[in-house]
Amino acid sequence: MAITQELPILDTPARATARPLSPSKAREILQSKKPEWLKIRPPGGESYTRIKGLLRERGLHTVCEEAHCPNVSECWASGTATFMLGGDTCTRACRFCAVKTARIPPPLDPKEPHHVAESIAALQLKYVVLTSVDRDDLKDGGANHFAETIREIKRLDPSIAVEALVPDFRGDTEAVKIIVDSGLDVYAHNIETVKRLQYRVRDPRAAYEQSLGTLRFAKEYARANGRELYTKSAVMLGLGETDAELSEAFDDLRTYDVDVLTLGQYLRPSLSHLPVERFPTPDDFIRYGKEAESKGFLYVASGPMVRSSYKAAELFLKGKVSQRREHAIQTS
Repeated sequence: MAITQELPILDTPARATARPLSPSKAREILQSKKPEWLKIRPPGGESYTRIKGLLRERGLHTVCEEAHCPNVSECWASGTATFMLGGDTCTRACRFCAVKTARIPPPLDPKEPHHVAESIAALQLKYVVLTSVDRDDLKDGGANHFAETIREIKRLDPSIAVEALVPDFRGDTEAVKIIVDSGLDVYAHNIETVKRLQYRVRDPRAAYEQSLGTLRFAKEYARANGRELYTKSAVMLGLGETDAELSEAFDDLRTYDVDVLTLGQYLRPSLSHLPVERFPTPDDFIRYGKEAESKGFLYVASGPMVRSSYKAAELFLKGKVSQRREHAIQTS
């Protein structure tokens, strides 16, 4: 069942949709020079070294490393990490993303859910983010594989808080139900950019209302089954959005009852990807964060180095999950 067939279109002024930029055209636009505040320090520290060693022993790779995340040392030191499921090949071709693509990626590894869960338990992580490539080649979009991994993590260590940063499953509410029923703590899905730029930035199979709809459906379905579920999304800045469009996106996310928002700088992976239109200053990010907070989000993480899986947001959510569990124990 597709969400886009059920949800009303948001009541926003009609605007021209920004058209995609071809890779050949993108290559003609030179790489922008990064400002000083985006210079990244090499990762290091005791926790970083320990976790990296254990990951190599088990043949695992985290999104933190693959994406060269600037916050990897901080996150690993606080007991959080992000793992990619479902292989390294995506069925979509978003114009901001460096992940390789194919119409039919290699089949799923049936041993992956247990292998990942076992490794997470051994690493003694407290908050885990699971994400995946889009798998439109699969009937369920990979939802059952995702859910099996979450259940296995919870079986080995129920105290671990699990955030699932999932695809939109093409608006399939049955796939969303599978994820929610797995027992996760946070349901995350990124709208990535403002409404006008969706077609330019994301794969044509993605859609603004479709993404928002999956977030709201996840929360409403959990609530209908007696569970409170936190929802989370992210927006990249520097793709050509205006302040007014950002404000509209904040309003739309709150209309769809999203709890947590992260705002960070878009960085161009290669010359074949979309160019950076601007570099908002750290003060700009503070201003955007305060505006978003005023809309009613439970928490907003906003800064040039912030990514969708970000330490501060995860620490906040970890605290919320712990409070909720303690309350459930006291009232049981």
